[in-house]
Amino acid sequence: PNPIDPDQPVSALRRMDGKTVQRLEQLDVRTVRDLLYTLPRRHDDRADIASIADLYPGGTFNVEGQLTDIRSANVGQRRLQLAEGVLSDDTGQIELQWFGQGYLARSLKPGNHMVVSGKVEIHRGRLSISSPEYDVITPRQPPLNAGRITPVYRLTQGMTARNLRSLTWLAVTRSAGAITDPLPADMLQRTGLVALPNAIRDVHYPTDSAAADRGRRRLAFDEILAFQLAILGRRHHRERNAVGLPIKYHAPTVDGFLSGLPFTPTAAQLRCVAEILADMGRGSPPMSRLLQGEVGSGKTLVALAAILAAASAHRQSALMAPTEVLAEQHFRTVSQLLEGFDQPLQQPNILSAYLPNLPRPFTFGLLTGSTRAAPRRELLRMVAEGHLDLLIGTHALIQDGVELPNLSLAIADEQHRFGVEQRSALRGEGEEQPHSLMMSATPIPRTLQLTLYGDLDISTIDELPPGRQEILTRVVPEDKRRAAYGFVRQQVAAGRQAFVICPLVEESDKLDVRAAIDEHKRLSEEVFPDLRVGLMHGRLASREKDKVMRQFRDAALDILVATAVVEVGIDVPNATVMLIDGADRFGLSQLHQFRGRVGRGEHKSYCLLMSESESERAAERLSALESTRDGFKLAEIDLQMRHEGDIFGTTQSGDQTVLRIANVFDQDLLAIARQEAAGIIEADPELKHPRHAGIAAERNRFLNRVQAHISD
Repeated sequence: PNPIDPDQPVSALRRMDGKTVQRLEQLDVRTVRDLLYTLPRRHDDRADIASIADLYPGGTFNVEGQLTDIRSANVGQRRLQLAEGVLSDDTGQIELQWFGQGYLARSLKPGNHMVVSGKVEIHRGRLSISSPEYDVITPRQPPLNAGRITPVYRLTQGMTARNLRSLTWLAVTRSAGAITDPLPADMLQRTGLVALPNAIRDVHYPTDSAAADRGRRRLAFDEILAFQLAILGRRHHRERNAVGLPIKYHAPTVDGFLSGLPFTPTAAQLRCVAEILADMGRGSPPMSRLLQGEVGSGKTLVALAAILAAASAHRQSALMAPTEVLAEQHFRTVSQLLEGFDQPLQQPNILSAYLPNLPRPFTFGLLTGSTRAAPRRELLRMVAEGHLDLLIGTHALIQDGVELPNLSLAIADEQHRFGVEQRSALRGEGEEQPHSLMMSATPIPRTLQLTLYGDLDISTIDELPPGRQEILTRVVPEDKRRAAYGFVRQQVAAGRQAFVICPLVEESDKLDVRAAIDEHKRLSEEVFPDLRVGLMHGRLASREKDKVMRQFRDAALDILVATAVVEVGIDVPNATVMLIDGADRFGLSQLHQFRGRVGRGEHKSYCLLMSESESERAAERLSALESTRDGFKLAEIDLQMRHEGDIFGTTQSGDQTVLRIANVFDQDLLAIARQEAAGIIEADPELKHPRHAGIAAERNRFLNRVQAHISD
């Protein structure tokens, strides 16, 4: 058969109904290329074939032989159709049963040459395997599900592992060879990486684990290279072409704000303010800076100093959050920071404050999807006329159709960094670009900063304000679960609230959601039937999420059960317990993020790490969390211990990280890709040279994916 162009729709592989197409779309697969890049989560080694004479009950085996008998039967009260067969090799025979799959008695035929894989049991006094994985082997069809190293993919409802394997096999055999390798031959030689078609085949259907690793490394390198080209290309473009506006700010306004606060900002906060103001004063290239600091380190205060500097020069700022609840929280934090100053205008969505040495009141407003029509009109009018100094809102709103005529500072959370600069919708093309500041609560180890944020300058708040309480952190073994629940109940009885984070389920997001729904049902019906238990997971519509978070924030719920992906940036000062189930499955940085959600008020707070894992390694990692409260140290420990919980964890709003195939533990690949990307950008910054055409296409695909992810 002819090779299939990888950019054809996935339905070009074989005839498929609309339902299958939809299911593949849920796995983000629309084209054959998408399918080729849907990598297995792991491989199961089913390659060792055992003789039937060597099988014993309780073991899992792979057996090859001939099907000597196959028939169907009805079993149980529900008359489930069962297919029963007998497989024979030169040394003996074994029975096979497939429950609920009576149709196999029609599709399998005596005489079929088969390979099966499964757990051996005793059934009616004879050896048998129940519901084995199986393949019928023909000269044209090698085994995919048994008798080889088998890929295990993330699935979605209605998509079976067999189905997905048969599709990826088709894609690998019909289309991988048609993919042009974007890397020039000399780069392949320098880096010692395998050719792309071989890498794609090996990452799905390897002959051994070394081949699978070689394949993954090559695809990871391509991804990091595209990422580095995007980053270094942006930096190059900004430094050469981007025009910014020097902010001639009035220093006494900023100093008056900082000295008028009821507490003294930390030295780290003041250092970050100075770095940011220096960038803004310089003008071109416009600032592109990441402000990183732990939850509670006071990033909003630093951002507000920059916003006030802009306001003192009659310039506007926008502060964008991923969700409504977080936008409201920023609005509240800014209001609290300005509490000590006179506030002449106090409306639910618009506030103003008189600051020292600012001749007019500083005015700021909140705009979200829930803002009613009248205040919305008023806000938009004030913004357009230049009377609003700061607009706080969700990304989508601020970027679609809000006129900010004097915008000179755009502040966003880091996961939108590819969006904020690229959508110059904030300003017309060709005009001065606003200064941009990204904020992140995920501590990035120094060793990774250049790689992940090479396009940004970095300011780090590396000290917590005095008076932030220590959160008592304890690892709780499974046999003490009831005691942990008792402790939660005690805290609720004292008027406090608690978070319960559900364990990560690897197989799929759907299962994560399912597990959370089941856990919520169990906790609300069996464990805490008398308490108000809410539920939050990644599949809820953002309106629903906001509703649940508001209920929890306003103490209409006692306990919030949540999945890891949930928007945890929320501030609930009354929450004092963070109970993390299956803590051993998360990265240390992510556990530290969860922990930072409690202890925000005056009450003593606790973080309970439930772990079923017996492994010493898990115990070592969790004990690091008990004894360390420095997020940067924990990120380094995570990196050294190579825990696949991914430094970024699931980013704040719980979506996947920028890197899908590579991870931050591929340190050698990160270094090589960075070096190669730097060489390419130096020689050909626009990637216009024909030898870079394939690389440019890879970079554009990467940016489109990140972009689509942001705008979801």
